[in-house]
Amino acid sequence: MMVAEGDILWQATPDRREASMVAQFMRFVGKNGPDLTDFAALHRWSVNEPAAFWKAVSDFFEVEMEGQLDQVMTDDPMPRTRWFTGTRLNYAEQILRNETRGDPERVMLHHCSETRPLAAMSWAEVGAAVRKLATRLRAMGVQKGDRVVAYMPNIPETVIAMLASTAIGATWATAAPEFGPQTVIDRFSQIEPKLVFAVNGYRYGGKNFDRTGDLTRILAELPTATSLVMLDYLPDASSAPAFHGEALMWDTLFTGDDVPADAFTYERVASDHPLWTLFSSGTTGLPKPIVQGHHGIVLEHLKNGAFGFDMAPNDTYFCYSTTGWMVWNTLMTGPLLNGKVTLYDGHPTYPDAGALWQIMQDTGVSHFGVSPTFMQLVRQQGIVPGKDYDLSKLTTMFLTGSPATPEILAWVHEAVKQDLFATSQSGGTELCSGILAGCVLLPVRAGEIQAPALGCDACAFDEDGRQVIGEVGELVIRKPMPSMPLCFWGDVDFARYTDSYFDMYPGIWRHGDRVRFNDHGGSYVLGRSDATLNRFGVRIGSAEIYRTMEGIDGVADSLIICIEDGQGGYYMPLFVQMQPGVALDDAKKAEIVKRLRAERSPRHVPDEIVAAPEIPTTLTGKKMEVPVRKLLLGQPVDKVASRDATKNPAALDWFAAFAARRA
Repeated sequence: MMVAEGDILWQATPDRREASMVAQFMRFVGKNGPDLTDFAALHRWSVNEPAAFWKAVSDFFEVEMEGQLDQVMTDDPMPRTRWFTGTRLNYAEQILRNETRGDPERVMLHHCSETRPLAAMSWAEVGAAVRKLATRLRAMGVQKGDRVVAYMPNIPETVIAMLASTAIGATWATAAPEFGPQTVIDRFSQIEPKLVFAVNGYRYGGKNFDRTGDLTRILAELPTATSLVMLDYLPDASSAPAFHGEALMWDTLFTGDDVPADAFTYERVASDHPLWTLFSSGTTGLPKPIVQGHHGIVLEHLKNGAFGFDMAPNDTYFCYSTTGWMVWNTLMTGPLLNGKVTLYDGHPTYPDAGALWQIMQDTGVSHFGVSPTFMQLVRQQGIVPGKDYDLSKLTTMFLTGSPATPEILAWVHEAVKQDLFATSQSGGTELCSGILAGCVLLPVRAGEIQAPALGCDACAFDEDGRQVIGEVGELVIRKPMPSMPLCFWGDVDFARYTDSYFDMYPGIWRHGDRVRFNDHGGSYVLGRSDATLNRFGVRIGSAEIYRTMEGIDGVADSLIICIEDGQGGYYMPLFVQMQPGVALDDAKKAEIVKRLRAERSPRHVPDEIVAAPEIPTTLTGKKMEVPVRKLLLGQPVDKVASRDATKNPAALDWFAAFAARRA
């Protein structure tokens, strides 16, 4: 299918637009406020009158808060702005109140893994488990403000542990069990946890990984932890890890009578109370411990799920994620909106790229989120999801994690489902949500992100802090949002927080992405600012290179970086990983040069094309452009990236050797 950037791929029918959650919200606002006739007017109002917008969001979803509301939004500038001061709520309560908003025996969680067959848990089962565990945690001495961490995969027990911990006001954090011990220590040691949930191992791609040895090392570096709760998840794993405190097995916490809903009290907290701590990717230095609050996450996930994904009650949400990625913290958006969620722990393409589609068919997924890279694999394996699987319930699909090319987005509409709200979206760990989002009221255009999210005053700035349209600039957010971090853990004077996001434009959030907006509000993310290619003084995004490379036969993956050569010039090598049995010969190099020159510009042609055995990526699949750039600038490999945070450390070693040879 031939497609050009900006071509319209899909538009909602009038009936779907009328029934959408965002249209319902516009009518709700219009009853007692401004008459909002289209999305553009709604977005303008949401960023020009943020206090009114977020109060309307709270009222529309009937968010349960107690106390006397002082201010919806304080006058303090970012990053000190606070929301709904004087009120208290609880994140877990907002989700589990839906237990009685329908049949309690209806499904809340579908779940499966490489060690467990597909099963389901009802709202009644989840609610009972959360109340029982929360009550036991209180009896163990876990109090409001204590930190609880989990070294667990994407399974129901992790969800139950998270909801139980946050229900009593404890602050939650997770690390995926595939993380190496130092990566986990770097995260958890910063927040000094009191209790640790953990599994003994996991299965991925058909292989078993016993984690008890690594867990022993992790626990030894967490002296504040007084309790360990172990889940026997991997069959035939070795004995329990050594631990200096009280060690309990998961099942022993669920003995005794159930705790009725009317006998359980949630710890409602103020809007500056920490809900959880998320961490940056950690490829260099200690990860940033990003603290978010109950109020902000509840409001943001309700808004983003309903208005950005067009998710409604009874829908089923499935987004492939491990517990080491912020996407896992968004999975409860489905239940928060009185819907369902599908959980999967395992390799997304094992035994082949049809694995996730089978799960979607079996659980009736309506809203699916995944990376563009996954869809490339589906395409390469010749899978046609709409033909090979029953996707009759699927209405919405969003691609996130990296830019989606026009071709792959067009292929999604062609091969998955023609009448599908399929979009590219972009967000960040720092907000635990979307920044550049979708809206069912707008047309879907090839390669284009539809619009800034509601309540998000996002635009592009040039180096002088002026808004630019039609030009590449820095992605910034000009007004506060409720889910922006309360703080970084331990950063009492906001120094690290300010340095991370407000260093370039004082008082304006700089997200770290290069972006181009067009005149109708659509946008294109072109890569990270610190991985931007400075080609003889002209900045170009790495995403443009990758889009062309994805269309070249025989290329499995690629990585482009650009550095100053110390003599006033630049060195821009393109590293190419070829598919098995295909050589990067002179003819293939000539084809790459010709395509880049023709499809992009002469500035996009690299100085050198180098065959690499593998492209290094983080554990969440992001190309490690910045660490490779630093290697070529002469920094040692142990300073540019954590091996435990690298999916394929041997690949990074190859680049270190390349840098040494070049030096």
